[in-house]
Amino acid sequence: MSVDRSADLAALDATLTSIEKVLDVPALRVELSDLEAQAGEPDLWDDTAKAQQVTTRLSTVQGDIERVETYRARLDDLAVLFQMAAEEADEGVAAEADAELATLQREIGSLEVRTLLSGEYDQRHALVQITPGAGGVDSQDWALMLWRMYYRWA
Repeated sequence: MSVDRSADLAALDATLTSIEKVLDVPALRVELSDLEAQAGEPDLWDDTAKAQQVTTRLSTVQGDIERVETYRARLDDLAVLFQMAAEEADEGVAAEADAELATLQREIGSLEVRTLLSGEYDQRHALVQITPGAGGVDSQDWALMLWRMYYRWA
């Protein structure tokens, strides 16, 4: 007996749609065509700094567009796979669809976090202040443990 996964698919679709809105995919497509035109200019490498900037941005924009398009296609394929599993009552296809759903949920969740942390200042360092407060030795110990954790992680 197959479980209805339409709510899971709808949630993934909503997440992917919000990622597409944050990335502004139509604007990325316009930027991609502009960058490709700039990269095709014969005098691009006269200014190596600008050339590196253009090619780096071109690679980033292409990657963002391809990643979103790939996830969109996989999500559409998954919806068809669940529909096939329901129509044929095939547990093997349903298990394959469930495995793909779990994988896609994990990957789109990771993309969502990456997209949320792609702002102007997200590549910079952070200043963290840990203040024990009014808890005596226990709060000082806790603050020291937190400091060690952040210090070792950074």
